[in-house]
Amino acid sequence: MSRIAKQNTGAFFILKKTSKSSIRTNKGKDMSIFSFFKHKLPGSSIHYRIQPRKVKFDWKETPVDWIPNQPFASYFINEINNILPAGEFWFCRLYNKVLPQITDEKLKQDVQAFIRQEAMHANAHTSANKEYLSARNIDIQRNLDIMNFLFSKLLADKPLDYEVPKALQHQWDLFRLGVIATVEHMTCVLGKYALYNKKWEELGADPEMVDLVKWHGAEEIEHRTVAFDLYRHLGGGYIARYYLSVAVIAGVLGLWVDGAAHIMKQDPRFADKNPSVWHPWIWLEWLKQGRKDNQVLPSPIWLVAQQIDYLMPWYDPVKEGSTEDAVQYLDQSPAAKRALLTAA
Repeated sequence: MSRIAKQNTGAFFILKKTSKSSIRTNKGKDMSIFSFFKHKLPGSSIHYRIQPRKVKFDWKETPVDWIPNQPFASYFINEINNILPAGEFWFCRLYNKVLPQITDEKLKQDVQAFIRQEAMHANAHTSANKEYLSARNIDIQRNLDIMNFLFSKLLADKPLDYEVPKALQHQWDLFRLGVIATVEHMTCVLGKYALYNKKWEELGADPEMVDLVKWHGAEEIEHRTVAFDLYRHLGGGYIARYYLSVAVIAGVLGLWVDGAAHIMKQDPRFADKNPSVWHPWIWLEWLKQGRKDNQVLPSPIWLVAQQIDYLMPWYDPVKEGSTEDAVQYLDQSPAAKRALLTAA
C-alpha cells in the first residue's frame, strides 16, 4: 500500500472514531435535554406571595335573616357555614401529607400559605356555626355530621377504615387532589360573585356576615391557582379532571341545597313548602331568586355555566379573577382589622 493510501486510511479511521465519539456526545446532550423536559413538572403559576390573615368576627348582633326580608337567601348562604369547615380542614390534612412530594419551591410556599388560609376559613365558619346559628336554636348537627362523614370517613387516607394498597396510594391522593381543584374553582367563582356584590349592602345586610363572605371570597381569588397547580404538579391529567369535575360539581350543588333545605324547614315561614333536595320547590325558588338581577343569590344556571371553563383543556386559573381587587378588599376587611387590634 502506498504512503498516500496509508495516510488516507489512517485519516479515515481517525475521522470515523471522532464521528462516533461526536455522535455519542451529541446523543448524550440530546438525551439530557429530553430528560429535562420529560421530568420538568408544572410548578407555581403566580409570582406574588399569598398572605394568610387572622380574622375575628362578632356574631352577637347578626339576625337569622341577615339580608333583611330575604329569609330564603339568608338561609341559603348560611348553609355555607355548615358545608365548609370539615372540607377545609380535610384540604389542610391532605396538603400537609403531599407537601414533601412538591419539588417546585414557589409552589411549596403557595401550598403552605393555602393551608394557613384554609384553616382560618374553617375556624371562622365554625365560629358562625357555634356563636350564630346554634345560638339562635337552629339545629345544624345533621348537616355537620354529613360533612364530617364525607371528609373524615369516605375521603380519608383510609376510606371507610379500609387500607389503600401501597400501589394505589398515589392515585388515591391524586383523585382527592382533583376533588379539591374542582371545589376551589367553584369557590373562586363564588368568591368573585361575593366580592363584587353590592346588593346585599343596599338592602341593609348585616355587615358581619357580609364581611365573612367577602373576606373568604377574596382569599379564594387570591389563592385560586394553588389547587390546580398542585394537582398538575403531582401528575393530574385532563381526562381524569374532566370526568371527576362533572361529578364533583353535581355533588357540591346537591349538598348545598340539601343542607339549606334542612335548616330552612325549621322555620315556620317555610312549613307549608316542606323544603327538601328531592322537592322541586327549593330548586325553582333558587332559580327564581337568582333571576332577580343575579344579585341576592347567584342563579344556579349562571353558577353551572361558570364551571364550563374548568372543563376545557386550556383552563388557566390565573385568568379567573383579579388578585388586585381581592387584596384591596382584604386590606380593609373589618374582621382582619379587628384581629390586628386584638393582637396588638
